[in-house]
Amino acid sequence: MIARWPARDASTQGHDDGHELALTFDRGRAARVLVLPALFDEGNRLRRFTVEAMRALDAAGIDSVLPDLPGTNESLAPLDRQSLTGWRTAAERAAHHFAVTHVLAIRGAALVAPALPGWAYAPLGGAALLRQMVRARLLAAREAGRTEQAETLLEQGRASGLELAGYRLGPALVVELGEAIPADGLAVISQADIGGAGLWLRAEPDENAAQSAALAARIAAGLAA
Repeated sequence: MIARWPARDASTQGHDDGHELALTFDRGRAARVLVLPALFDEGNRLRRFTVEAMRALDAAGIDSVLPDLPGTNESLAPLDRQSLTGWRTAAERAAHHFAVTHVLAIRGAALVAPALPGWAYAPLGGAALLRQMVRARLLAAREAGRTEQAETLLEQGRASGLELAGYRLGPALVVELGEAIPADGLAVISQADIGGAGLWLRAEPDENAAQSAALAARIAAGLAA
């Protein structure tokens, strides 16, 4: 089901009451996992995979919650006003609101995971994520006959923000991404543990039922232990 949760104080960004939406599989069970989605375009490519993993967790008797962080997915908050610090605070609020016991951070979401036991699936550092997005812009510029330089773009981004892969990032987010590392204390689930190639590598959003089931099985096994 879809739930609303208080991601931030009302009117802090002048457009709504501070609430965001979350997809939940919530039957009030003891094990409750906050699922933080991959960031930016990887989040789009992994959305189906993520929801299918949540369905598998539900079948295993585990509740899960997938929140929209401010500025992402169905959020009305402007992306260019967001920061990793703000997303981390929002993730902590979601964890408290839904009374979760564990966290699953997917890819870049490991940069904003709250202090909970749990797992990081194929975690990605902020600098690597930023380089990946800059590389995509450079390729697009080259195909359009334009010449751009990575360092020039990053300097611009740190000063006044930057559009990368269709996402308008504010300067705070660009600066923080360049320095951020995944949260400590999470058990890492690598792609090799899941099998096959990561779906974020594909050109378009896709799904893989076996990979979703494998990820859920890893989490269920960890909870049982």
